[in-house]
Amino acid sequence: MGTTSSAVRSMAEPMVNDRREIFSWAMYDWANSAFSTTVSTVFLGPYLAALAAEAARAYPDGHARLLGIPIAPDSFFPYAVSISVFLQVLFLPILGAIADYSHMRKRMLRLFATVGATTTILLFFITIGLWWLGGLLFVVANLAFGAAIVFYNAYLPDIASEDQRDRVSSFGWAMGYLGGGLLLALNLAFYMFRDTLEMPGDLAVRINLASAGVWWLGFSSITWSGLRSRRPPRARPPGETYFSVGFKQLKQTFRELRQFPETLKFLLAYFLYNDGIQTVIAVSATFAAAPIIRGGVGLDTQTLTMAILMIQFVAFFGALLWGQLAAWMGAKRAIMVSLVIWSGVVIYGYGGLRGDTRILEFFLLGALIALVLGGSQAISRSLFAQMIPDGKEAEFYSFYEVSERGTSWTGPMIFGLVNQWLGNLRYGILALIFYFIVGMILLSLVDVRKAMEDVRKYEKMRAKEK
Repeated sequence: MGTTSSAVRSMAEPMVNDRREIFSWAMYDWANSAFSTTVSTVFLGPYLAALAAEAARAYPDGHARLLGIPIAPDSFFPYAVSISVFLQVLFLPILGAIADYSHMRKRMLRLFATVGATTTILLFFITIGLWWLGGLLFVVANLAFGAAIVFYNAYLPDIASEDQRDRVSSFGWAMGYLGGGLLLALNLAFYMFRDTLEMPGDLAVRINLASAGVWWLGFSSITWSGLRSRRPPRARPPGETYFSVGFKQLKQTFRELRQFPETLKFLLAYFLYNDGIQTVIAVSATFAAAPIIRGGVGLDTQTLTMAILMIQFVAFFGALLWGQLAAWMGAKRAIMVSLVIWSGVVIYGYGGLRGDTRILEFFLLGALIALVLGGSQAISRSLFAQMIPDGKEAEFYSFYEVSERGTSWTGPMIFGLVNQWLGNLRYGILALIFYFIVGMILLSLVDVRKAMEDVRKYEKMRAKEK
């Protein structure tokens, strides 16, 4: 009886700034970042491009065929990313509404994390005859990845007080870079010694891809054991399903959105600039590994993986640094500084990396990216947490997740189309400058103080109605 009373009291009066729970929460970032690094950033894009290029040999135009549609090999993976995010646009808002209504955030986080990790493990079976299935499995895994992060992000306002959210968010991102970087280091060592192990390169890549799913699933157990549900599950009204209730709640949220104009403005700015960030991450391996004649850098897999590995560990310190920078100059200004740097990276990616020093240049450019990579995203997440009302975290973060980690949509599509039309990856890279410039302009127009005031007015109004 005493245990039951304690559990009920724990749900009714949940703690904030609890170190153990914050660590358990951050360990999900450690777990799922294996998918971002090993799968999305390093191994899957070049692997699918190579398989598609092999399949394209049967056609005189050099394009593979999927359901009769010609596809440039280097564009196949960006298209898969875009499709997965289009599906997120359709499904994540309703899932967020269901989670907020039912109070089943932890359960839904666990469900989608399990689906994503299991689908990632299945990438082991992708070979030349099933090159198209690799894209399909990635679409499912990335959809589940994005759905899980909606509920993960929605926990931030629950576990951290307002004055601690920049720090906690940055800590989560830093743990993600550390965890993803550690597995990538192990994968790099395994790939480097594949000849010693007398293992074909494609098999080594497939084992590395599957290892990300195992890592994701295994370390998530720390999150499940330490992260507390904030409220007991809520029963459905008679004759209703969670989906019907979710649609009604989402419809109500859309009617209320006009009360949060600054939050909407921030979301639009974030959608643009973070779509650019995520596109750079998603296509960097394809760009770096592609031959120079196609506008790439011409790096081999080993050199590319070492560069990405360096980025992961530098990004760990960069995320913590940007948390301190936000405390010094304010979250919005810290993000603006990072966007100026991102713009310079894109311009240099188009014009540089051409001569004999291109490998050194790539490493230096990667180090610069690493300093702003986690920080720009971590501070954006914590800033957004100040602009959303209590009880609607998952719904609002479902909109936010449309352009979160690994979930860029329009950027990869633009990159893929520009590359297919002009036959050069560098023009696709240059096209991304639009996202950073316009996103930065819109962000400069966001009034953060008014956004927070709007939330307080809304919560007071709801309290009176109850």
